Amino acid sequence: MSAVPAGDPSGHTDHGVHGHGPEQGRALAGLRERKKQRTRLALIDAALELFLAKGYEATTIDEIVAAVEVSQRTFFRYFGTKEDVVTSFLSEHDQVLEEALAARPPGERPFTALFESLRVVLRTIAESDPAHGARFRRVRQVIEATPALMAAQMARYSASAEALAAEIARREGVDMEQDLRPRVVVSFYLATTKVAFEDCARRDIWDAGTVAARVEEAVAQVSRTMRDWV
Repeated sequence: MSAVPAGDPSGHTDHGVHGHGPEQGRALAGLRERKKQRTRLALIDAALELFLAKGYEATTIDEIVAAVEVSQRTFFRYFGTKEDVVTSFLSEHDQVLEEALAARPPGERPFTALFESLRVVLRTIAESDPAHGARFRRVRQVIEATPALMAAQMARYSASAEALAAEIARREGVDMEQDLRPRVVVSFYLATTKVAFEDCARRDIWDAGTVAARVEEAVAQVSRTMRDWV
């Protein structure tokens, strides 16, 4: 495990920089954001390494911050709880999915819109740099081995389902309080992806590109299953 780059991770201090022009301000803002992202990823990587080595429950926040050589105060700038270290990484994918769904063409059938939005997320995973792919693999391994995180994963699924159903309802011009179809189609979609991810875990498949391909194939099988079995 390696420490984060020298300097205040929050970016509050920049020594040796003078001037206050717009270009300088933008450069400093970009530098601060990069420092914050590096610190956040260093905390995630250190935590995942410890979770896999010692177990999630046995790992303390003190051990995580010691591995990165930052304070608990810095940790809590990025994460509200130890659980957030794991779930926030996957929540980023939820955000990509929601944004992709909102951008789908009007009039596209709901399940098709969800499927095509999923392609964006899977492409993001498959085309990510090796460090991101390794992070994705470790997150999945930690979740699958930790009952408490499986419960948190279910809560994340529920929150994502509501957000996606609301967007489907908006696109279709229906009221979710009166029409169950948005929740039904989203539940069906999420169940399919959940089964696919869990199948990868059972088969010890963690490579991000391979997982993406298998999840996409599982979703593609839905129409055939509905036609043949329902």
